[in-house]
Amino acid sequence: MLADALELEFGRDGERTREPGGTALGEAIRTILLDPTLPAMDSNAELLLLFAARAEHLARVIKPALARGQWVVCDRFTDASYAYQGGGRALDSANIAALETLIQQEFRPDLTIVLDLDPTVALHRAVRRGVPDRFEQEELAFFTRVRKSYLQRAAADPKRMVVVDAAPDVETVHAAVMQAVRERLT
Repeated sequence: MLADALELEFGRDGERTREPGGTALGEAIRTILLDPTLPAMDSNAELLLLFAARAEHLARVIKPALARGQWVVCDRFTDASYAYQGGGRALDSANIAALETLIQQEFRPDLTIVLDLDPTVALHRAVRRGVPDRFEQEELAFFTRVRKSYLQRAAADPKRMVVVDAAPDVETVHAAVMQAVRERLT
């Protein structure tokens, strides 16, 4: 919805993508990361796979789209690594920051929108969508830590990160997202 609205309102084409994913290699890594039938993996291995996918994604999709003057709307990026692997898996944020610098150098998103929702409600919504993936099978405490990490990051960087209440209906959430975009990117 965001990408469509950006194209309609601002008249600029956009790249729609996701992480992990966005490239053939990234999608293969996504399959490994989300597959609930695979055995549990080491948290550092998970983090490294995410950044491997991100490196390819930046090189093949994101930076070329930006060079063409396009918007890039990405479902998750490095803030998700800080939240899921740093908050959820309790990995040292200094290690995540080191990988962020190695892979991204100074590149950072202009805007990160955090769709905030009580973890219990979020898990219920995930179950309604279908078979839970490897992350969605985590305990509630994991998602509570993830949420806390996202909210702490947003509080520390309010010019770049906006928290939007994701509890209301889709149209209300979309309106709040568009308001945040208009305020920060126009």
